[in-house]
Amino acid sequence: TTTTIGLADALRSLGHSSMVCLREPSMGPVFGMKGGATGGGYAQVIPMEEINLHFTGDLHAIGAANNLIAACLDNHMYWNNEPKLDLDKILWRRVVDMNDRSLRNIEVMRGFKKDRYVYGTGFDITVASEIMAVFCLAKDREDLKQRLGDIIVAFTEDGEAFRVSDLGIEGSLAVLLDQAIDPNLVQTVEGTPAFI
Repeated sequence: TTTTIGLADALRSLGHSSMVCLREPSMGPVFGMKGGATGGGYAQVIPMEEINLHFTGDLHAIGAANNLIAACLDNHMYWNNEPKLDLDKILWRRVVDMNDRSLRNIEVMRGFKKDRYVYGTGFDITVASEIMAVFCLAKDREDLKQRLGDIIVAFTEDGEAFRVSDLGIEGSLAVLLDQAIDPNLVQTVEGTPAFI
């Protein structure tokens, strides 16, 4: 981050048009040894405190979208919907925007007595989620919706890929992310434009 910001500032000081584009930092590292992710010294984006702590709420929207997929996937299995999913091939994990080691690997138990099932899953940090990756690659809202629908979340008992579009929730996910896809414009200490 510091190198990217420093380079953009240096190019601008030499008379070149420059700007910097950074991903929104996670709150997890802010409270750990690493600290914030807005640069350092004179090579940082401002307002540092706001950017490191919630900023515009985009990460919360990404986390909500991610966890909606997890909830709908669990609901699909709970009601024994077709196609049946292979419990050893559930790929989708939940997210939280905090470092919580106890949640990295968990077992989920659902259902009642004879219909009970257990599968292993866990929580990742929000910025490491596939939703975040898709979000960063999307060129517009329609592309985002298509990419969300294409995400493989599990495999069926027959070995077929099971996608978000099979759950029929890509439209709901796109609505959750509608405002988050808009760019956030801030600046570096030196006044270089920065998209977060």
